[in-house]
Amino acid sequence: MVKGMQERLFWLLDNKLDIIKNKTILIIGLGGVGSYALETLVRTYFNKLIIVDNDKIDISNLNRQLMTNIDNIGLYKTDVWYDRIKKINPDCNVIKITEFITKDNLNLLFEEKVDYVIDACDTLETKKEIIKYCLKNKIKFISSMGMANRVDASKIKVSYLDKTCYDPLARKLRNLIKKENIKGKIPVVYSEEQPLKMNKLGSISYVVGTAGLLCTNYIVNDILKEVNNERIKKNN
Repeated sequence: MVKGMQERLFWLLDNKLDIIKNKTILIIGLGGVGSYALETLVRTYFNKLIIVDNDKIDISNLNRQLMTNIDNIGLYKTDVWYDRIKKINPDCNVIKITEFITKDNLNLLFEEKVDYVIDACDTLETKKEIIKYCLKNKIKFISSMGMANRVDASKIKVSYLDKTCYDPLARKLRNLIKKENIKGKIPVVYSEEQPLKMNKLGSISYVVGTAGLLCTNYIVNDILKEVNNERIKKNN
């Protein structure tokens, strides 16, 4: 009998839960989008997580980043998340990378075998390099586009980079991808809402949270689809 946090997941997923548990997820950027994605990955019982962020928690993060509170301001996000994950699932294998990722140290992310990547980082050049690496090495991924200056979470969806609209970050990324002649489908979570015209980047928890939840949703349902496809092959 399955007990503890696995029980209700087992009722829903049955033996598929074992497949989920054995996948390794790399998540880059533990801010607004990344924090909600990571929380739901942990509670879906993924048992190996590689978490990447070089930032410390700032008071300005309290409005939208899931793990933040007034007691952990000034601490590294990776350290706070390590402790939080272990308090939810002590068996989870957590690898921390507290580094600013660039083209020069990108290999740090892939020293372990990775099944899926969630790109929730803010740096355009780094996003491009992550996407290029994943496409070249046939690693499944989803990349978060801009969520700042939006207020309507119902406009957020999963699509491909070449299908995005009203997203300045996606537009810049498309240009970089085209300039380097990078080929392949690029799954993204993005908003069809036109961003509010502001001099600063404002953000709100339920918008970034929805984007993060959709990243986890994308990964879990891709795994379930693969399992179902394998069963169909075996039965034919």
